[in-house]
Amino acid sequence: MKDGSIILQKAEEYRADMASFLRDMIAIPSESCQEERVILRIKEEMEKLNFDNIKIDEMGNILGYVGQGSHLIAMDAHIDTVGVGDEGLWTHDPYKGYEDKEIILGRGASDQEGGMASMVYAAKIIKDLNLEDDYTLLISGTVQEEDCDGLCWHYMIEEEDIRPEFVVITEPTSCNIYRGHRGRMEIKLTTHGVSCHGSAPERGENAIYKMAPILNDLKALNMKLKKDDFLGKGSLTVSEIFYSSPSRCAVADGCSISIDRRLTAGENWEFALNQIRELASVKIAEAEVEMYKYTRPSYTGLKYPVKSFFPTWVIEEEHPVCQTLVDSYQKLFSEKPLVDKWTFSTNGVSIMGRYAIPCIGFGPGHEDQAHAPNEKTWKDELVKAAAIYALIPDTYLNKYVDKMPEITKNIVE
Repeated sequence: MKDGSIILQKAEEYRADMASFLRDMIAIPSESCQEERVILRIKEEMEKLNFDNIKIDEMGNILGYVGQGSHLIAMDAHIDTVGVGDEGLWTHDPYKGYEDKEIILGRGASDQEGGMASMVYAAKIIKDLNLEDDYTLLISGTVQEEDCDGLCWHYMIEEEDIRPEFVVITEPTSCNIYRGHRGRMEIKLTTHGVSCHGSAPERGENAIYKMAPILNDLKALNMKLKKDDFLGKGSLTVSEIFYSSPSRCAVADGCSISIDRRLTAGENWEFALNQIRELASVKIAEAEVEMYKYTRPSYTGLKYPVKSFFPTWVIEEEHPVCQTLVDSYQKLFSEKPLVDKWTFSTNGVSIMGRYAIPCIGFGPGHEDQAHAPNEKTWKDELVKAAAIYALIPDTYLNKYVDKMPEITKNIVE
């Protein structure tokens, strides 16, 4: 096994290159379904660094490979971002960004193009230091995660038959090790009424009024949801409201709301839907409760419809994949890492939540920077992440590959 100080030294040599690459990605607006230009910029960097194989699949994900060994290990970063919101809240242009000795600012800096910059240069470190072994490392830059987390890997597993032994999710963790997070689902609840002229509302049935007690019951239900000692409590919130009416001078004949439901351990989509359907106000209103379906095409035009259900996942701290990260961290930094969880959701909902392929998280940047104005990341963390990504395959093959449990083939629907 290569000495950790040598890997850290090599990662430090690429500090400026990673910063420059990250700023180039930030400068390219790449909201979900509009990622083509940033994908091509990543391809250019991979070509410059002599990746062994580079592919852009039909959905538009970029897949860069290093090595040709028998053990497939993947590292993933979604490279789409959310929008910038109110630009008046930004101190600098969110795409031109800002840089000083410590930080890089701009949309996508932490969430999560910083992870891509560190992964790509980890591959360069592996080549520089002859760390290749009996493994193939897949560096994936995936699309549409902000719109529909896990869709990209659902496609890659089903259509491209990509099934790694494990996946490192490089979403921001403040360079801690994250071993799971709550799942989520997107729910639509609809009430129906009968329209009439607004001057005589008693002639109709107002769908908005039917929704009012349901909103109060949902607020109360949130306080009663199940709690898990590690993942925390399930939650729900009403995130959108819509109506239908012939005019402003009429009684509304329809009302719908969107519910963001976060699922803790032991909860699934059927359980969550039935909880809402059993509310007294929902029964009285005869409201419809259903799961949304995601059908938006990728930037390539590919449609890959899926239900908006994103399963919970957790990997045990004693699992060989988690211990691979802990061991690598201790070797590089001579201290014990913090092992924790994300508050938000990641592509792990498909990789492990749906397909039981082990996932583990380690990424530069901070979770609280995600979707925030003045989003930033830290250069020290880019270096730190690149070093650990370069060491992970070596640690796994030398110490943990023989301890891996058999991956189940059960698929969560």
